Amino acid sequence: FMSLIAIIKIILKAIGITQPGVSTVTEFILLSFPCSREVQVILFMLFLVSYILTMGNGAIVCAVKLDCRLHTPYILGANFSFLEICYINTTIPNILKNFLSETKTISSTACFFQFYFFFSMGTTETFLLPLIAFDHYLAICQPLHYPVIMNNHLCMNLVALCWVTAFLCYPIPIYFITQLPFCGPNTIDHFVRDPGPLLALSCIPVPGIEIFCSILSSLIIFITFFFVLGSYTLVLRAVLCVPSVAGRCKAFSTCGSHLAVVSLFYGSIMVMYISPTSGDPGGIQKIVTLLYSLVTPPINSLILSLQNKDMKAALRKTHMCTGISQ
Repeated sequence: FMSLIAIIKIILKAIGITQPGVSTVTEFILLSFPCSREVQVILFMLFLVSYILTMGNGAIVCAVKLDCRLHTPYILGANFSFLEICYINTTIPNILKNFLSETKTISSTACFFQFYFFFSMGTTETFLLPLIAFDHYLAICQPLHYPVIMNNHLCMNLVALCWVTAFLCYPIPIYFITQLPFCGPNTIDHFVRDPGPLLALSCIPVPGIEIFCSILSSLIIFITFFFVLGSYTLVLRAVLCVPSVAGRCKAFSTCGSHLAVVSLFYGSIMVMYISPTSGDPGGIQKIVTLLYSLVTPPINSLILSLQNKDMKAALRKTHMCTGISQ
């Protein structure tokens, strides 16, 4: 443990922080969307609708839990739906509160906690998407071996590995950021705690931390993206060899929905995190962050799950059971 502390201190010195920063800022102000009160009410309603739709993903989780036939084939979809619920809860409740509040403040402790969970959830999604792509590869390219390879035990272990690894990626970068001195101003021109606007408020220049975060994000994004790309290249090659037109259409339908989710998610995060963002226009940051943190969660699980007739039947069964219990 002492060796780890010594290593962290050496890294802090190397990136330009010679001692832990004593911050005089105890809270931050999130500008969110500075506009008239009427527009903020409209935005509040839009965000609330997105939040309610995303929370509806809980029905998918319940359907998979209640129907034993869906445990193995849809455990990834259920985890993805659960992740979207957790992901949107790291941002939307506070955004909704700020729309109705005049102060729009958040304590520095809550700011860093939200920062950690927001990026950990996002990283979990970048790990789950390649896992779903691998699942599709096995189902299409190795259909006879699929039940043996992708059994429930292995599937649960891989999902757990995604969650644990993602939550271990950002404690050190966030520790670096908490050591920075923030002596004012304390206004963040954003609606979430993003690294670019947050680092811009530091009293000292910290290009080392910014580059470190950019490299970490780039590695996570590119490694997982190329894994997805490789998986679907093999899938495409296998599908084109299928003699049946109906079989090819079914395979393309299954993979096409996932590719839509992948394109939407990776396209937006690549714009944000492949390069340091503190110099980017705040408007672009808000729009792109809005896309992957607000727009995609309500539709991702719908795209991945509700196109399947088994899942639709399970959701109807869950609805009927709920109605009977009431």
